Order: sequence, then structure tokens, then C-alpha cells
Amino acid sequence: MLSLSRITVVPVISECERQEAIQVLRATYEREKGWLADGNLAFSPDDLDRFDVAWFLARRNREPVGVLRVLFNPPLGTYAQYGFKPIAGAAFDVTEFVKRSRVAEIGRFAVLPEHRKNHYIAASLMRAAVQDTVERGFTHYVTDIFEGEKHSPYLFHTRVMGFEPVATHEVGELNCPNRRVTMVLDLPAAYRRLRRTGGWLFRYLTADWSETLHRRLASPVAPVSAPQCAEPVLA
Repeated sequence: MLSLSRITVVPVISECERQEAIQVLRATYEREKGWLADGNLAFSPDDLDRFDVAWFLARRNREPVGVLRVLFNPPLGTYAQYGFKPIAGAAFDVTEFVKRSRVAEIGRFAVLPEHRKNHYIAASLMRAAVQDTVERGFTHYVTDIFEGEKHSPYLFHTRVMGFEPVATHEVGELNCPNRRVTMVLDLPAAYRRLRRTGGWLFRYLTADWSETLHRRLASPVAPVSAPQCAEPVLA
């Protein structure tokens, strides 16, 4: 049986924690996948002082085993430069999406190969990220996954979390020949769907939530006040 009690997730706020996160990124994005030429550059020390970026580090028995980054108010114009091709049947209007949504990009999601069977690591990282995102008042996630990649989180994102594939593009910031699939997650809608099913994931993701957070996502109408963040730049 996989142990949950040995897994901890912390926000990365110190140089020591940043170095632990880089260990995971170098092992996965650099050496295993070859997506980055130098994994040391994947996590800038400047990110520690930025309000619009949040990094989370998962440890198992004090060993760094996973990492995740959330970029708030990402420059969506950068995505447009990738040459989006809408997925057939996906009625998605980027202009309207930007107008009505508070968007955060979720990425740099990595778990060491020898720990990938422990699905609680990915779930723990998502729990920390989602709580922080909702507390900041954001309503949607956007992310890219690689089509056909061996360890793609596509099924986890779509079947478990409820991400919706909306477009594809051929190029991006990582060095991978696979086509990218851009997906969007409506956080209030995902919350209501998971609450209706009443499964373990809903209980786990919201275990530490206040009543205020529950009320924030329980209503089909998103809050109207937009958070104030500086305009970030994709790393």
C-alpha cells in the first residue's frame, strides 16, 4: 500500500528548497526527457521574489520527489504566437475566455520516475496548487501536454481533474518534437462536478479548505473582483 503520511508538499520560498526543486527538474526535464538543455535554468532565483509565480515541492521521507509551478496572469499572447489549431468540436473563444476568466498557467509538473506509481505525489502537488490558486481568486487553469508522450498526464487531467482540450500547436518553450495539446480547466465547474461524485479526490483536495473557499467555488457565478498581479514573463 502506498503511504500518504510520508508525503509532504511545501511552497518553495527559500534557496535551499529551490535547489531541491531543480534536482527534480534536472532529473526529469533535462536528463530523462531532454526537454531542457540545462535544468538549472528551469527555475530562476528571481521567482522566489515574484508574487505572480508559485512553486511547490513534494518530498517523500524528506527526499525531493516532485515539483509543480503555477504562473498567475500568464501572457496569453505568447500562446497565440504558437499557432493554435482549434480542436474539432471545441467551441472555444480565446477573446471571450480572457475577458471573463482569471487565468493561471499550471506547468513544470514533474515527479521522479521511480516514484510515479505513487499517485498521491501528483495529487498532493495539485492539492497545494489548487488551494493557493483559489485563495488568490483565480478561476481557470491553462496547460499544455505533449501528445503521445510516454508519461503524459492527459488522462489524469481530463478524466480525473476535468481539463478540456481546446487547441493544438506544434511548437512551444520546451524542446520536444511532439505536438502540444492546450487544455483549460474551469475550477468552479470542476469543484461542483467532484463534489457531486463525492469521491476521495474531492475530500482530499479540499481537506484543509475554509468555508469561504467552498462558497467561492460552489456558486456557478465567479467572483467579480479581479486580483492584482504584475504581468509575468514565461520562463
